[in-house]
Amino acid sequence: MKTRKRSACKTALSVAIAGGLFAGTAQAQLAGHNVVLVHGFQQEDLADPPADLDAVKSAGEDYWRTFWLSRSDARIDWGSDGRVEGNIAQQAYQQLREISQQGLCSDYCIVISHSTGDLVTRYLLENQARWLQAEGLPPLRILAAIDYSGAGGGTELADLALSIAYNDSWYNWPLKQAVRAFTGIDPQPGSLGVVNDLQTNTARNLAVSPNNIPRLRFVAGGSSYGGITKPFISGTDDGVVPTHSACGATSSNDIDSCSSNLSLAGKVSSQDGPSDLYYNHFPILMNEGVSHSGVLGSETGNISVPVVNNTTLNGLRVDFASRTYNQRAWWQWWGSGDRYVEVPGSDQTDMSTLVYNTLNN
Repeated sequence: MKTRKRSACKTALSVAIAGGLFAGTAQAQLAGHNVVLVHGFQQEDLADPPADLDAVKSAGEDYWRTFWLSRSDARIDWGSDGRVEGNIAQQAYQQLREISQQGLCSDYCIVISHSTGDLVTRYLLENQARWLQAEGLPPLRILAAIDYSGAGGGTELADLALSIAYNDSWYNWPLKQAVRAFTGIDPQPGSLGVVNDLQTNTARNLAVSPNNIPRLRFVAGGSSYGGITKPFISGTDDGVVPTHSACGATSSNDIDSCSSNLSLAGKVSSQDGPSDLYYNHFPILMNEGVSHSGVLGSETGNISVPVVNNTTLNGLRVDFASRTYNQRAWWQWWGSGDRYVEVPGSDQTDMSTLVYNTLNN
């Protein structure tokens, strides 16, 4: 659900590209497969709806410039003023059709989503084969999806936004500030677009049929909007998306971590983790310090923690380096201290670079 302004260990490829739907060449691949990007919520679309699909594509291009744009082969861009089963599906289908006609996924693609892009991706994965086959086109062959700060389970901020839209009372001032930070507008009925689909119950009932495409989850726990949204989100969160959503938990209960025995900071200790995960959803890395938008390549200095590791998911090898160590707090004068797990050196790079360099085997 990254917001944006309309202005502007292994070796990564760096590819100069031109903008547009098809963003690169055969070199712009991950693990030997073409990459398709699906962006997240863009709050400016609510205040200033895009005029046409060209405007939607321009904003989508800007969204990924920090890291992934030059490492992708196609994008599926969509306007946040629409609904997933309405205008968003229509805009996405036009681009799916072009990707199919170009044959970009004939040897499998990897989809990379951020935030609300997780929910949009889930809807597209459930429907794209039926849509394309109805026109006599081959469905896209998808190897896996990489979901950064995935909002497929919704966010309590969307619940608040709809509540404020229908109850604009003065005593709701603290809630209104959090909602305005998230949406960029003073919510009114009929003006919230995809935020409607991000309500926790709505999101969790949209396109939930299991499929054989693994969803690799990358989870943040930092702050956004100066921290004013955190009190209104259940459990730990990244300032926008709750951990229960980012991990792929089957319920919206407040949880602390994607693991019952490992914290977002990597401490080996009992945690309030998810009771269950959606089918084929795998929390790969957690990072307590990185923010909701920082996962896309703009933030360093934060330790990443491996959860599901040293495995192969549908042919995609997941093999992050891992180190276990003990650390004593300054006040601990005896014992070996607490045990921690980390990806060594992960604080020296950003999460997107770490993921790209590791998975690009």
